Amino acid sequence: KPQLVASNDRFCRFLEEHCPVVTETYYPTIWCWEGRVQTLLRPFITSRPQVQYRNELIKTADGGQISLDWFDNNDSLYYPDASTRPTVLLLPGLTGTSKESYILHMIHQSATLGYRCVVFNNRGIAGEDLLTPRTYCAANTEDLEAVIHHVHSVHPSAPFMAAGVSMGGMLLLNYLGKTGRDTPLMAAAALSAGWNVFESIESLEKPLNWLLFNYYLTTCLQSSVSRHRHMLEKLFDMDLVMKARTIREFDKQFTSVMFGYRTIDDYYEDASPCCKLKSVGIPVLCLNSVDDVFSPGHAIPVETAKQNANVALVLTSCGGHIGFLEGIWPRKCTYMDRVFKQFVQAMFEHGNKIFSM
Repeated sequence: KPQLVASNDRFCRFLEEHCPVVTETYYPTIWCWEGRVQTLLRPFITSRPQVQYRNELIKTADGGQISLDWFDNNDSLYYPDASTRPTVLLLPGLTGTSKESYILHMIHQSATLGYRCVVFNNRGIAGEDLLTPRTYCAANTEDLEAVIHHVHSVHPSAPFMAAGVSMGGMLLLNYLGKTGRDTPLMAAAALSAGWNVFESIESLEKPLNWLLFNYYLTTCLQSSVSRHRHMLEKLFDMDLVMKARTIREFDKQFTSVMFGYRTIDDYYEDASPCCKLKSVGIPVLCLNSVDDVFSPGHAIPVETAKQNANVALVLTSCGGHIGFLEGIWPRKCTYMDRVFKQFVQAMFEHGNKIFSM
């Protein structure tokens, strides 16, 4: 069974009643139960539900643009009135977009409940041009704030939640730690978020993890910026950026410089959600596996979470990073998908029971 960490007894009972998956035994797929194997195989094993998006480009205060992909769910039987149809904002991982299989599954789960979804694609990675020499990072929440304000202004009467995966979860937690209760979001979920960037980077630099994950992700980051080289080389030595062989080297030469940090350690400290968890002011459910090499179990801030009545952690012993595969042939729904579906439904339909906590 997963470990449920919540200092607020009322929140804990709410989850046990309306999100019972967090108390059920999680049985990982027996032939790929190890965390790294789950992480590697999930993108190839899981299906890719068909989703029709409506794209919208919104302008930012600095002259840039952000690509949003809307799943309006206009055929919703449960919420035919678009003005009050519950909305879920989805934040993909480090180089992820609305095309990721885990995002498609989250939208499929939301669609069956009648909800609307909108995917926040970070700058420059969803096919749109960079209009300014700026991309994104886990610490800077300005773009997320702009997106949340925009979505809420379009549907001000609709209940509004957000869910972030991996770096998207880190960004969401950092935003919530900054805003406290001053947000239009009624609740949020963070799935496989990295809690302490120093520990995550150290784990990913171990030889096997570097070979399996770190080098590949570094090349993905380089590929995402090379398309915008003509814009970015105004400020950066792109030849040096393209020589990076680890995420740490990429962040040192590019990310930390772009966002004005004096050192890479300053950036990593600011990007670590564990430093801001005490300030979260709305109900948040965080799902992690303790065998996740991207977010090592010893770095999960269990004691800090116990100090905030708005926070609940669900910790599984297996599952890897955005893995959580279950069943003999795990093509469709994962444990993560079920946690997401039950939690958003619990909050949208019964959330008033815990808002007084």
